Amino acid sequence: MHLPLHLFVSERLREQIINGQLQPSEQLPSEHQLMAAFGVSRITVRRAITNLVNQGLVVVQQGKGAFVKEQRKVIHSLSNPLIFYEEDMARQGVTSAIQTLVFEPVIPPPEVRSALNLESTRSKVYLQKKLLLLNGDPVGVDITYILPNLGKNYAKELQTQMTFPVLEKNGITIDRIEATLECTHADHEISQYLTVPLGSPLLVYCHTAYTVGNQPILHGKAVSRGDRLCYSVVLHRNSNRGVDNHL
Repeated sequence: MHLPLHLFVSERLREQIINGQLQPSEQLPSEHQLMAAFGVSRITVRRAITNLVNQGLVVVQQGKGAFVKEQRKVIHSLSNPLIFYEEDMARQGVTSAIQTLVFEPVIPPPEVRSALNLESTRSKVYLQKKLLLLNGDPVGVDITYILPNLGKNYAKELQTQMTFPVLEKNGITIDRIEATLECTHADHEISQYLTVPLGSPLLVYCHTAYTVGNQPILHGKAVSRGDRLCYSVVLHRNSNRGVDNHL
């Protein structure tokens, strides 16, 4: 099957990026050079560049041209409950940071109320949204609902630090975490936060954390760019250890 010309061009350029012929931060050939090299029109070249932008492989700088983006993917281990997110990133030489987007008491949706065992439909919890940054680039959005007493008592710390380290530091033991991994597509809000095109595929790490006594204390999800962040697990045949993650 013959590819449309713009896909043919973008695939050839993609191969050069993946195999290292074009290095991170290196400028792609100009439109005129690409037109001559592939024997195609300016419109075809521009559509090919757009394809690469949508794949997260290049970035276009107005008035300068298209440049190869760094393709390093960071791995976050879900297997060790003693390693927090920041520590895991630091071990890989990556600088992590957060930016609080929302922190406020809200009436949670039904699925959150059920996950947190809240009986009253009028019960409020704290909603927190945090933008996760690695080396200054946005890679994920953490959306968490936390019990109201915890949100109120540790509001200042929760707005400047990741959630689980704050709780552990204040004597709130995370006994277990139930989690699932799934996929979604970027809506308007998430696409703006993560600087990805609307509809881009994303990873979703959904989790409910329990303290001792099987008490759920928070429920949420981390929506992340699959081209920048992935997860790893270690499975044991005969083990009672669960798969935990500390964000």
